[in-house]
Amino acid sequence: MQINDKIVKKIKKDFPIFENNPGLIYLDNAATSQKPLQVIDSITSFYKKENANIHRGFYKLSENATKRYEDSRLIIEKFINAEHGEVIFTKNTTESINLLSYCITPLIKEGRNEILLTEMEHHSNLVPWQEFAKRHNFKIKFIKIKEDFNLDYDDANKEIGEKTALISMVHVSNSLGIVNDVKKLVEIGKRSGAITIVDAAQSVSHMKIDVKEIGCDFLAFSGHKMLAPFGIGVLYGKKELLEKMIPFNFGGDMIKSVSYENATYNDLPMKFEAGTQNIAGVIGLAEAIKYLEYIGMENIKRWEKELLVYSVNKIRNIKGIKLYLSNVDLNSSIFSFNLNNAHPHDVVTLLDEDGIAIRGGHHCCMPLMNKLGISGTCRISFSFYNNFEDIDKLINSLNKINQIFNR
Repeated sequence: MQINDKIVKKIKKDFPIFENNPGLIYLDNAATSQKPLQVIDSITSFYKKENANIHRGFYKLSENATKRYEDSRLIIEKFINAEHGEVIFTKNTTESINLLSYCITPLIKEGRNEILLTEMEHHSNLVPWQEFAKRHNFKIKFIKIKEDFNLDYDDANKEIGEKTALISMVHVSNSLGIVNDVKKLVEIGKRSGAITIVDAAQSVSHMKIDVKEIGCDFLAFSGHKMLAPFGIGVLYGKKELLEKMIPFNFGGDMIKSVSYENATYNDLPMKFEAGTQNIAGVIGLAEAIKYLEYIGMENIKRWEKELLVYSVNKIRNIKGIKLYLSNVDLNSSIFSFNLNNAHPHDVVTLLDEDGIAIRGGHHCCMPLMNKLGISGTCRISFSFYNNFEDIDKLINSLNKINQIFNR
């Protein structure tokens, strides 16, 4: 499906939020996406017609629910080109990375005590490793960003060495929108024998993700940023590595057998899925993937790039705007800016009066903001249901706001 302004108007009809909020211009898609009717209906249909707990329920309703759940897993595995058993369900990206930070110890090679991150990590891919470092007496090092806001890959080569236990990297910066060359970073990491982890929260719904092509050991993402409901996330891991790891949670479903003295763990992926899972959330995530594939990941990437280029060219003409972007070719569907003499929160509040929703603040990237010498930014983040009309209204509003703060 070739996306254009006319097609977007049709697409928007699938999203009840726009019908129920006439005039809404939603440009906060990096925080969460809106949900299409197809996803909403799949969840309500499950609760209305199929609601039962999964696994071990030897009656028709439970067996049907189990089939829906496991069929959904197959759809999700295929979407990222993972093998069966390599997709673990979590609550979100944050929980996926926390799971790794607690369970990854058996994979760390002896004599290695350094963790490598980038300077643009979300707190979710920083704080868990800070806590890991405290528990295990590890050191955290960072790949620097350059003056053009892009990663310094030469610095990555310098920082990775025989002491590097793991490298955990963001694919698309949630604050700057930079698309990092994670394949290159994975290759650098592999040369030194480091474990490689990718935070794909901001990329998985905007471009095709192929875990085999990237070559990473682990990859994490959230459903709610890709049209799916809140409370469902994914941790991908190579099967041979997951088998060596200890579980994160213990209880029902993650066991094979239990005695009063001991327990044996279940096979993958159930080994990491203790207790009743978010069954409806998994079904909703699979339906969201079907919708994304119906639109087409390449079409989404192409259209969002058009929106990015159009908006950046327009916003550059506003006096007093500071853009935290150097080359639109290196950005995904996100960019940040500040307006002279205006706090990001004030800009967000005034835009909201015109029905425009963006995000202002540090975007859970306080160390990066400190490095840039600012308290926060105004962030625009697109989805495929945005169009040029949305951007024109944004620019008109920003011009009005600029007149208030910079007369």
